[in-house]
Amino acid sequence: MAAQPFPIFEPPQKESRQLPDYLPARMVNEFVFCPRLFHLMWVDQLMAVNAEVIEGRTVHARVDAGSGALPEPDAAEQPQHARSVTLSSESLRVIAKLDLVETDGMMATPVDYKRGEPKEEGDFRVPWPADRIQIALQMAILRENGYECDRGVLFYARTRQRLEVRWSDDLLEDARLAVEGAWAIAREGRIPPPLVDAPQCAKCSLVGICLPDETHALLMADPNSEQMMLFGEPPRIAPRREGDPPELRRMIAPRSEQVPVYLNTQGLHIGKSGDVLQVKEKFKVIQTVRMREMHQLNLFGNIQLTTQAIQALCEAEIPIAYFSQGGWFYGITQGLGEKNIFLRQRQFRCADKPEFCLRLARSLVAGKIRNQRTLLMRNHRQPSQEWLTQMKYWIGRAESATTIEELLGVEGMGARIYFGNFDGMLRNDDGESRGEEMPFRFEHRNRRPPRDPVNALLSLAYSILAKDWTVTCAQVGFEPLLGFYHQPRFGRPSLALDLMEPFRPLVADSAVMTAINSGMVQPKHFVQ
Repeated sequence: MAAQPFPIFEPPQKESRQLPDYLPARMVNEFVFCPRLFHLMWVDQLMAVNAEVIEGRTVHARVDAGSGALPEPDAAEQPQHARSVTLSSESLRVIAKLDLVETDGMMATPVDYKRGEPKEEGDFRVPWPADRIQIALQMAILRENGYECDRGVLFYARTRQRLEVRWSDDLLEDARLAVEGAWAIAREGRIPPPLVDAPQCAKCSLVGICLPDETHALLMADPNSEQMMLFGEPPRIAPRREGDPPELRRMIAPRSEQVPVYLNTQGLHIGKSGDVLQVKEKFKVIQTVRMREMHQLNLFGNIQLTTQAIQALCEAEIPIAYFSQGGWFYGITQGLGEKNIFLRQRQFRCADKPEFCLRLARSLVAGKIRNQRTLLMRNHRQPSQEWLTQMKYWIGRAESATTIEELLGVEGMGARIYFGNFDGMLRNDDGESRGEEMPFRFEHRNRRPPRDPVNALLSLAYSILAKDWTVTCAQVGFEPLLGFYHQPRFGRPSLALDLMEPFRPLVADSAVMTAINSGMVQPKHFVQ
């Protein structure tokens, strides 16, 4: 069977966006599987590892070790196998790394390895649609490169099954449509909405980045909101009927096995040996930390870091945050980071729209006051109904504010009530039982510099929280210096300050209260 000629397919182009010359066939598989996953992996260049990813790497370990050498058509009289073969199609503008190619003269058969199991249809097992498209592209590439190819094979490792996919014009057309759809998403740059109640989300390695349930919650709350510009077009959701179960499923944040590392002993020296950081004091190793077990390094004061260690941390995309000895946040060193410049373009466009900034700022301030009120209700010794009623009033004022300036005033009134009663959430059982004055007192919020232990702890907690949000914004592709509520100021991470507002009471204030009330910190730990 002679190879059939292909009409040339030109990928979509746009003046403001330079697209790669070729689209990987594996990414077309991801597009058919989930368009949003394709965007996150190929356009945003995001990747996460879970058990399924590790299993897939194990399955491909042998085929990926191949030489990639493929004999010319009809160059060998005996059947041959070639592993890890990279070929491209000029007509489809697709490139593929073929796991295995079985050749016999002019005839070539691609074999693609899959970690899982095939799809069940009644009593039969058939290839998944995304796998079918991927093997179709491999067949098309082989045919364009001079081979005869009338079938492809999908090998599912979990069930040890080889399933054949026969070549047809309809199969080629399906593959062409998938390629065209993937190029269109790459050209548009707008992230597609997540799938609705899709079973494949449970085992997706990027589910903690995609956040399908959380995104749907936002879209359903206000599908026409301008804030949804960052999430894409709202999905088509069937109208709810009486008796349907609740719309929102329980949201559970994934647990990260990696931890932040904080070093505050003055005079430490940090070097590198392999993938391990060595912490030395007076040339003696006092601690070692594996880089794969950490997700950020925080240095307080006079601590030295070798160039080799900095390079290794940047390569591993582990940010290094610098603080003064007293906790003043200086800045961050990190690798290239997120490559999605188009997200930043949308951020800058949205920041130029006052109505967008106001809408987002309302939510941030209202959320902050609401969380402050909740903390008072849960932790104050004798919460006053009058205070709680006043804070509820200011929550409503925040949600209906018409200007950023008005929001600043509302935020200040909420903070006045909250910090005016903050002292009632601090406890010291020993002192109270003996009738003695509590060792930690809080009269009012002060800073730059803080003038009492409680304010010092609050300032330190806010500084670390700002650092965490700055790192997070940079890692996911946002510009930390460009905010929506906090207006840009030289050197200030305005977006990080925006996003940390609702989390101040939940994360920083509650951590300070826990440290004081549990006796973790004592007055002797502070210098006046």
